[in-house]
Amino acid sequence: MIIGIDGNEANVKNRVGSGIYAFELLKQFAKYKNYRFKIFLKDNPLPDLPIKSRDFTYSVFGPKKLWTRIGLPLKLVFGEKIDVFFTMGHYSPHLTNIPLAVTIFDLSYLHYPQLLKKNDLYQLTNWSKYSILKSKHIFTISKATKDDLVKNYKINPSKITVTYPGYDKERFKPQSSNKIEPIKRKYKIKENYIIFVGTLQPRKNIERLIEAFAQLTQYSSLITQNYQLVIVGKKGWLYDSIFEKVKKLELNDKVIFTDFVSDDDLPVLISGAKVYILPSLWEGFGIPVVEAQACGVPVVVSNVSSLPEIVGESGILVDPQNAESIIQGVKKILTNDKINSDLVKKGFLNIKRFSWQSCAQQSLQTLEKLASRENP
Repeated sequence: MIIGIDGNEANVKNRVGSGIYAFELLKQFAKYKNYRFKIFLKDNPLPDLPIKSRDFTYSVFGPKKLWTRIGLPLKLVFGEKIDVFFTMGHYSPHLTNIPLAVTIFDLSYLHYPQLLKKNDLYQLTNWSKYSILKSKHIFTISKATKDDLVKNYKINPSKITVTYPGYDKERFKPQSSNKIEPIKRKYKIKENYIIFVGTLQPRKNIERLIEAFAQLTQYSSLITQNYQLVIVGKKGWLYDSIFEKVKKLELNDKVIFTDFVSDDDLPVLISGAKVYILPSLWEGFGIPVVEAQACGVPVVVSNVSSLPEIVGESGILVDPQNAESIIQGVKKILTNDKINSDLVKKGFLNIKRFSWQSCAQQSLQTLEKLASRENP
């Protein structure tokens, strides 16, 4: 069986979210010898992508502009035979009779359209809709998103498979203090700290997190005053107001922006934190939550979308629309050693549910059924 894959989500340098998902799946797929994989790209593969082999090859072509709508469909029509095609992102190719599968991460663009730039919103809304309705099967990364797809697009639930993402077990694990202290110095962290990991964009609710942090450290008990907030992530879109909020609240010495952090530094930086927090307005999954738990850090997350499903009872849930709720969630961990230790233990148990091996295996089983024209 020949599986065609749009690998562009994985072929980026600073991977987050969908990029990590695509990269890790390609790494897993390359281990299988009973399938043939043809990875389609618009740029040459980066050095850390799986090495080309007899069963795992790359096809690089253009035009880069409208690649999904022009270049890829032409390649699929006039190129080598493909039994099934898998798009590891929202945009499947147009005008092809090959059975298609697509991954839809979340429908935040329907819930919070005002938090996107107009061009991005148009593309997400229209191209995702085409992919969802055109594809023979849909993969998604949480039951919450599956329910969202059924509700908003009237999709038959049997057409959707939930494949939870995993985490890198070799990298994300508790780190020793002799590794943590140099990393703190590198990023100019002088105090104990709370950490956020994610792209700087409105949906992540970083402004409200900063407001909550200001109240937590300036107007709360002494035990929470000597903390810094470390915000890890590259700039996404509509992020200027985040920096303005820090300036307005006079928190320049308390809030640290690291930008994108290397693969080597990130597990150590997370491990040194007292709390990991993700107060997002909407998430399809939230890989950094699992990574934080794997590092032995207790987590505070929003009580909306997929996050209650992902953490279960292993994290503290807060209302992302309410700064006081965020404050109280963090305080429970910082001021109560038993809650802290219990959450760490529960976190280690929780992450056993998530692995890239399982995600890849489930995906391939479904793709094989699609290729044989069976109902997955």
